[in-house]
Amino acid sequence: MNTQTNLRPVAIVTGSSRGIGAAIAERLATDGHAVVINYAGRRDDAEALASRLTALGGEAIALQADVSDPHAVQRLFDATEARYGGVDVLVNNAGIMHLAPIAEVDDAVFDRLVAINLKGTFNGMREAARRLRDGGRIVNLSTSLVGTKLETYGVYAATKAAVETMTAILSKELRGRSITVNAVAPGPTATDLFLEGKAPELIDRMSRMNPLERLGTPADIAAVVSFLASSQGGWINGQVIRANGGMV
Repeated sequence: MNTQTNLRPVAIVTGSSRGIGAAIAERLATDGHAVVINYAGRRDDAEALASRLTALGGEAIALQADVSDPHAVQRLFDATEARYGGVDVLVNNAGIMHLAPIAEVDDAVFDRLVAINLKGTFNGMREAARRLRDGGRIVNLSTSLVGTKLETYGVYAATKAAVETMTAILSKELRGRSITVNAVAPGPTATDLFLEGKAPELIDRMSRMNPLERLGTPADIAAVVSFLASSQGGWINGQVIRANGGMV
């Protein structure tokens, strides 16, 4: 982490205009980070969040970048470094979900899931590996569906399984720089991404899949990311934390 006591550590959170990403941005700002709220298209939401966090005494700005575009990710890091002098934390949260049996997934949907969930995370990891200050943190968002392997989630879960593999490998490749690389794999979490298109009966059934018998909240996931991004999480490296209430 940034050891200069007069400066806040700097965190980029991709896809953080709403949902889990917004909760992560808010938690990291509360923890004392200067937070870059990245968005692809939801400019108003991102700027409103940045304004709210600033009003609460935090430091936050909104920056646009399509994570599937490597040049856009480079510009995101460029702009962050120009504003704050460096980057200490990258949270790869940006992602999309499309549910369909594998036999019914068309090429366009497959390519978009891979471009954002897998290549987008890769683009962020690659840039962070080159540019994060020593002692930094990379936290990737996966999914507990990698373990549960539920029907219709095949391509989505596959992109996240690849993210988990890259997480473990990058943690070894950054040997000697005191940078940790971990993944957080939420279970069913009450966000628009999860709730959209699901019948109440299905939501109720999924909320009971874990022993705590409730859906996770964005704040639940943000708390795990906060730990991994902190000095207290410095001995956790190359791991996947399944934040799902004990589902699997």
